[in-house]
Amino acid sequence: MATAIPKITLSSSRDIPFNRLVLSQSNVRRVKSGLSIEELARDIERRGLLQSLNVRPVLDDTGAETGTYEVPAGGRRFRALELLVKQKKLAKMAPVPCVVREAGSAILAEDDSLAENVQRVALHPLDQFRAFRDMLEKGMSEEEIAAAFFVAPAVVKQRLRLMTVSDKLLDIYEQDGMKLEQLMAFSISDDHARQEQVWDIVSQSHNREPYVIRRMLTEKTVRASDARARFVGLEAYIAAGGHIMRDLFEADDGGWLQDPGIVDRLVMEKLHAAAEDIRAEGWKWVEAALSFPWGHTRQFAEIDGTEVPLADEETVRLEALRVEQETIEAEYAQADEYPDEVDARLGEIEQAILALEERPLAFDPADMARAGAFVSLASDGMLQVERGFVLPEDMPAEPEETDDADGYDHAGYDGRDHDSTGHGYQEGEGDNIAPDVEPEEEDGIKPLPDRLLTELTAWRTLALRDAFASNPHIALTEMLHTLVRDVYWQTSGADCLEAYVREISLPVHSPDMPGSLLAHALRQRNEGWKHDLPDDEDALWRWIDGLDDASRMALLAHCLSFGVNALYERMPAYGAVSQRSVTERLKRADRLASALSLDLVEAGWQPTVENYLGRVTKARILQAVREARGDEAAERIAHLKKPDMAREAERLLEGSGWLPEALRTVGLTDQVQVETVTAGGDMEAIAAE
Repeated sequence: MATAIPKITLSSSRDIPFNRLVLSQSNVRRVKSGLSIEELARDIERRGLLQSLNVRPVLDDTGAETGTYEVPAGGRRFRALELLVKQKKLAKMAPVPCVVREAGSAILAEDDSLAENVQRVALHPLDQFRAFRDMLEKGMSEEEIAAAFFVAPAVVKQRLRLMTVSDKLLDIYEQDGMKLEQLMAFSISDDHARQEQVWDIVSQSHNREPYVIRRMLTEKTVRASDARARFVGLEAYIAAGGHIMRDLFEADDGGWLQDPGIVDRLVMEKLHAAAEDIRAEGWKWVEAALSFPWGHTRQFAEIDGTEVPLADEETVRLEALRVEQETIEAEYAQADEYPDEVDARLGEIEQAILALEERPLAFDPADMARAGAFVSLASDGMLQVERGFVLPEDMPAEPEETDDADGYDHAGYDGRDHDSTGHGYQEGEGDNIAPDVEPEEEDGIKPLPDRLLTELTAWRTLALRDAFASNPHIALTEMLHTLVRDVYWQTSGADCLEAYVREISLPVHSPDMPGSLLAHALRQRNEGWKHDLPDDEDALWRWIDGLDDASRMALLAHCLSFGVNALYERMPAYGAVSQRSVTERLKRADRLASALSLDLVEAGWQPTVENYLGRVTKARILQAVREARGDEAAERIAHLKKPDMAREAERLLEGSGWLPEALRTVGLTDQVQVETVTAGGDMEAIAAE
């Protein structure tokens, strides 16, 4: 016979006068957090008590009920009611809804208190959005909703902005298919078809950062000179149904591709096809994306490859090219400049020589079976492939060693992760960077947001490193300056020489920096030196000792460049590094930039909506246009809304050489600014472009 399932009995509920309630010492909540008692009291005053208190009878010494009840679960509500009584807004005898646990229950009071706090589930952001939306549709204003839930109006506006996102993407987010930051990035556009198209593209990519989504959604056209357009090819774009806008009156560098969705789709299709070809080489995995963040390989180890030697016919061709190059240069040695056709031929020869000299690497098949490659788009529109990276869990286990054969303990390894350059990234660096906050629209000029300033100075640091590594004289001067300060002004350490370089990572940067020409130059320089370095430590010392002076100086400058730090950072009040130290660092970086005649315009930085104009106030946008193009140009766009103003400013500032103050070099950029405004030209012609 089937056994009947025992039925549970719920605790009874009834109204108990407030003056018969006392706070239990069994309440597990000791630490105040979240909503304050004052705010909770105001909420109860507005809408009443939404949740009953959990109470137990207080017993006397004989075990009899005293008529008083303790509150082990619901202490914050009790304190809020107590505050309302003190404020004369609630009567002392007011009945309070309570769930009464019987005296002598086997369930401890601490058990009830803990369960009430632990078993609650925070509201999903999507549910919060839907609730805010329903309240808005039923007549409440955004400010009223914010006041009702004690949140800033900006939070309500952010949640309600999700109304512009496609239902398909909301469903994907609800199923944990994307992060909240990614979903919020889609709210920048109300074109649902384009939103879904962008998600289809980025969901296949390794790089799904919100800035990538925003860039793709805000893009109206793609220049024919853009790396993506060059990678795909105009013929393929037109064949896919794309249209090109041309300027019949001015040189337009190939025009503008009007269908960025088609461009992005063709780029991803070509990247994925290339990734499959590379996977066929024998790699365990291949990741494809339009671009990868700076330092994306730092958690990976690298496997070594061997350079593929030149074939006999390649050796013959290389020698023939060099002979032709020397012959042409000798023939025109006395000429002021090369004829156009000769200059073009020399360029072809240089490219052909470079292609032959940059030898591909061959890898052991066993190593390839546990390693992978990254496939992306380079800044010049060519396919960029980075091979030979291994996840830590795929690395073969090595026996633990405490001492080497030489008897020295090598436990001093600093344990840092490494990026593709082979240099370390300190764990947690950049954690103190404040989130990028959209500045308030004001008439005056506000300070730049901390994160934007850090991104700008990351660009400047990268440019300083490239200039530093290219100028051994300045590099040696800076090193000697550092060493002299260490010797004469500080206490020396235990090592025989306390001169070292610690790479300063750049975890916060704008999205255009990893694909810049600067980043490419630094990677190429680093790969060149790494290729030449011997593996053995003793052999390395002998190799360095045998270098000529020019090579030694160049290597010194290259190594020192990784320690250049021109980053702005907002330091905590009582941190290990003071804000004054950051200020001193930036002063020394200014001196170094002046010595190197650092020009961020030549380095490739230019203002865009994404890296500057869309993230500052309208006043700063107008200031930039005024400095670069004059008052008339600024007045032409002063009436526009901020998004339109930023886009127009990007167009006006293109090619102007304008830089924000954080990127200017004293004695160099200021003069360039003056020359730019002076030679601004006909602003009507610029506006008509």
